[in-house]
Amino acid sequence: MIISTTNSLEGHKVTQYLGIVSGETIIGANVFKDFFASITDIVGGRSGSYERVLREAKATAMTEMEMQARSFGANAIIGIDLDYETIRDGMLMVTASGTAVKIEKL
Repeated sequence: MIISTTNSLEGHKVTQYLGIVSGETIIGANVFKDFFASITDIVGGRSGSYERVLREAKATAMTEMEMQARSFGANAIIGIDLDYETIRDGMLMVTASGTAVKIEKL
């Protein structure tokens, strides 16, 4: 499956638009990660624990979206958009959405 943020794919023709697909995940960062992230914020630098959690959430949302597209019979998803939100008490929400399509090589 080809997945792209663009609305077209070089060297391919969209033959059928199958609909909007999405994947969502909400993941919590535990108290220890919050504690170490706050120390990192004070002394500077990157928060590796939050970055790992965010990557995991993104991967889960993308996988869900891809599974939905496959169930539509798609072989590509175009126009991917990723949204990141923080919701109460350190919960992170990642939403991936795009258009499931059938494509063929030119």
